[in-house]
Amino acid sequence: MDLAWSPEEVALHDRMRSCQPEDGADWKTLANAQVMALPVPEEYGGLGLSPLSCAYGLEGLGYGCRDIGLLVRAGAHLWAVEVPLLRYGSEQQRRDYLPGLAEGRLVGAHAITEAESGSDALAMSAVARRRRDGGGYVLNGRKRFVTNAPEADVFLVYATLGRELGFTGVTAFLVERDNPGLRVETELRKAGLESCPWGQVVLEQCEVGPEALLGAEKQGSEIFGVVMAWERTLILAPLLGAMERQIEECVERARTRRQFGRRISAYQAVTHRIVEMRHRLETSRGLVRAAAWELGAGLEQPRDAPSFLPEMAKLHVSEAAVATFDDAIQIFGALGYTEDAGIERRLRDALGTRISSGTSDMQREVIAGKLGLR
Repeated sequence: MDLAWSPEEVALHDRMRSCQPEDGADWKTLANAQVMALPVPEEYGGLGLSPLSCAYGLEGLGYGCRDIGLLVRAGAHLWAVEVPLLRYGSEQQRRDYLPGLAEGRLVGAHAITEAESGSDALAMSAVARRRRDGGGYVLNGRKRFVTNAPEADVFLVYATLGRELGFTGVTAFLVERDNPGLRVETELRKAGLESCPWGQVVLEQCEVGPEALLGAEKQGSEIFGVVMAWERTLILAPLLGAMERQIEECVERARTRRQFGRRISAYQAVTHRIVEMRHRLETSRGLVRAAAWELGAGLEQPRDAPSFLPEMAKLHVSEAAVATFDDAIQIFGALGYTEDAGIERRLRDALGTRISSGTSDMQREVIAGKLGLR
């Protein structure tokens, strides 16, 4: 497994690191930096980069961009909409959507979660009924906590062909925002990730043509599995850069802040805390890069010994980010608890990453299953 950076990857990392949109910047800022183009092949207007190269670039982006919510929002667009389109879309679907998604001209949303199916995402009640004339499907159901929903142009929607079929009946559809029968409603306000909008997607007698089908009928659970492998591997890659920047700020604080006549770097309670922060960062980097390399080798498909690296990466990075920003508040003291310092917002944002793409407890359950313990 070769994790050495190529000159092109170094240049990408540095270019992304220099992307520093102001807090609350809109979607266009990242689109202009070609963030949405990273994994999309050149023939569809993208950069055609490998998962490992994407990880390097996103780490640099996370260092430059201080808005974690904006980065999570971009990740949902990239890994939960662009990747399944690339992997399962017809040539016509790819040409219809990928160029706009890669440019950021179109915004994608992944609609799977329901009120009674969170961690058990495939136990859904949304139903897709085949039209009697064979001209497509009629979708009915309600999706919740859909990232990008308020501004999305195209939704990847999952519904079952029959509730009695369980996960085997789940099927994926591409539904445009102006499709009759689809509407977006407001969602509960989040504690963090304010710049990562979400909403409810309501489907009421929403008729779609056969061209809306992504992949084949009953292939939805497979598509969702691939989405989770990519999303869990890469959606938190920007947090590596965010943690690195936070550690640098803590080191500077420890070197310059004086208490009881000494720099606080003289106190073991401070220095050991920063060492632990660095330890978490380096182990997080190793897991993300190993999981990204594995994706690039085409190993996200089911195997005799299924990989648990995506789940390990998502679990470890989200937990490490929460602990790192919490430690940073302690190092900065009362200043760290203020809005002006920005650390408390990073902590609130990081808390949300322990829930999205599967809670930390759910990651442990998935890993346990892949280890043969379930």
